[in-house]
Amino acid sequence: MDHDPKRAPEPASNTEKDPSEWVSGDDPMTGAQASYLKTLAEQAHELDAFSPGLSKAEASRRIDALRAKLKLQDGPPHTL
Repeated sequence: MDHDPKRAPEPASNTEKDPSEWVSGDDPMTGAQASYLKTLAEQAHELDAFSPGLSKAEASRRIDALRAKLKLQDGPPHTL
């Protein structure tokens, strides 16, 4: 069966789109992004991941990368 792009479901929100496709991706990161990124950078011991001049798209990519790193550090759940 051929893929019909007209029938493909749209992402539920902008959070599901790649940041490089955001219309406002080149805008400066939001205050919320800055705060969250700074917190994650501290938790991951990667202080250089935070920079006050980041765009929304770059901040989003760095947030995703740090969240993934921190999740890996937590390891799998332990069972008894």
